Amino acid sequence: MIREFVPSDMDSVLDVWLSASIKAHDFVESDFWRSQLENMRNIYIPASEVYVYEDESGLFGFCALLEDQLAAIFVAPEAQGKGIGKSLLLHAKARRKTITLSVYKANSSSINFYKSQGFSIVGESLDGATGHEEYIMQSL
Repeated sequence: MIREFVPSDMDSVLDVWLSASIKAHDFVESDFWRSQLENMRNIYIPASEVYVYEDESGLFGFCALLEDQLAAIFVAPEAQGKGIGKSLLLHAKARRKTITLSVYKANSSSINFYKSQGFSIVGESLDGATGHEEYIMQSL
């Protein structure tokens, strides 16, 4: 079930974010992701429109929208491959006419996922925090 984020979800959302970030971005030092936890807690999550995916056994994913940008979409590593990410992305796309996102060029599995969901590469950028190159993708 997908529902709106409530403040009591914060610790679970951060757990999903950290574990999924480390797994998906193994080309970035894990200490970098740990150093961003408080920014996620105090700045990024509160500033975004956040939806969580949960079932009777817990919270397994979330997406965050900031205006027309998909600021985040993460699924707990143990729950990946079960359609949760696709469900969250469809939920986000239903709320916006178009969505733009950034994805690291080195994250080929995410790039392929976004392409399979109707996104195309429309530009490139450099993530100032990590120094890694990114693609800018947009829904069609």
